[in-house]
Amino acid sequence: MRLTWLGHACFMLESEGDRLILDPFTRVPGLKDVRTEADRVLCSHDHYDHHYLAGVTMRSGGQCPFTVDTVATFHDDKEGALRGENTVHILRAEGLTVVHLGDLGHRLTEEQAAPLRHCDVLLLPVGGTYTIDAALAAETVRQLQPRVVVPMHYRSETFGFENIGGVEPFIEALPEWSVRRYEESALALTAEMPSHIALLQPLN
Repeated sequence: MRLTWLGHACFMLESEGDRLILDPFTRVPGLKDVRTEADRVLCSHDHYDHHYLAGVTMRSGGQCPFTVDTVATFHDDKEGALRGENTVHILRAEGLTVVHLGDLGHRLTEEQAAPLRHCDVLLLPVGGTYTIDAALAAETVRQLQPRVVVPMHYRSETFGFENIGGVEPFIEALPEWSVRRYEESALALTAEMPSHIALLQPLN
């Protein structure tokens, strides 16, 4: 399986020639609007920076190699009263499990966390304001105990919303984790991947 970060909270997963896009975006500062092809698209919620379906040209799409499960959560810590609901996607293929938390805005309950624990890859928002912040993101990692963590939905010197935080406070909140700073946007997912935080470069 191949994972590519297109930027913000948008990822591409590829398996057996099939391409799945998660949370395509538009109007994210410093990043070009998503323009890609895929066999299927999944969105955590309908905000413009996660639900830009116009940016994805659908291919014919054969039999899907991914199994998809969901967990209902909220976009804020007021049970959705501020920003609505958020869907967590659990994707499985090739014996691997990838969890995309979308714009999770609160501490997970034990019931919500149970099906997410011990995944191979956790795609995790860390920037705060619209999502959980660095401290709660670190707590979520300890709660879910994934093998590999890929931070998303944060600001750097060149991209991201000005009112969200960067990735470094999240890294500092998990001193027990090793960090690998990749020069590329893609990661080959295998059963032999060592445990680490993977900082990818946005393809965009």
